[in-house]
Amino acid sequence: MFLKAKFAVVVTVLAVSISLSAQTSSSTQPAAAKRQPATKITKIPASYTPPSSGRAMYTAYCASCHGEAGRGDGPAVSALKVEPTNLTLLAAKNRGVFPDSTVAAVIRGDKPAPAHGSKEMPVWGPIFLHMSQHDPGQMQMRVHNLTLYLESIQRK
Repeated sequence: MFLKAKFAVVVTVLAVSISLSAQTSSSTQPAAAKRQPATKITKIPASYTPPSSGRAMYTAYCASCHGEAGRGDGPAVSALKVEPTNLTLLAAKNRGVFPDSTVAAVIRGDKPAPAHGSKEMPVWGPIFLHMSQHDPGQMQMRVHNLTLYLESIQRK
């Protein structure tokens, strides 16, 4: 039951991002009007991505909030209570060392992230486990490859 609730949250966040993306690209309203959250949220299932592609997973599951380049400027930002983290600065904020075990723990949901407020960021571990039909090895592969991708986008 808990897993279904988390899956519903993910679906909602993805739906908001798609809705906001469509509004942003086709709208000629001033910037202030664009930052208002969508009033109707359509639930859609999370799309399947290969567990071997960190980039594909990032694009499908993270870019709606964190932005295409990871700077925290995704199309769903205006619907969030807490601004998403700029993922390109994780190493810089950790004395130049990418905190891979911490990042993986946050993705899995093993480590709370205070910047995420009241769990606005989906906890991907259970979702990845569900997507892999409860194969913990495939879930771990997803977390590992997504973490490697995040390491690759760090500012030099």
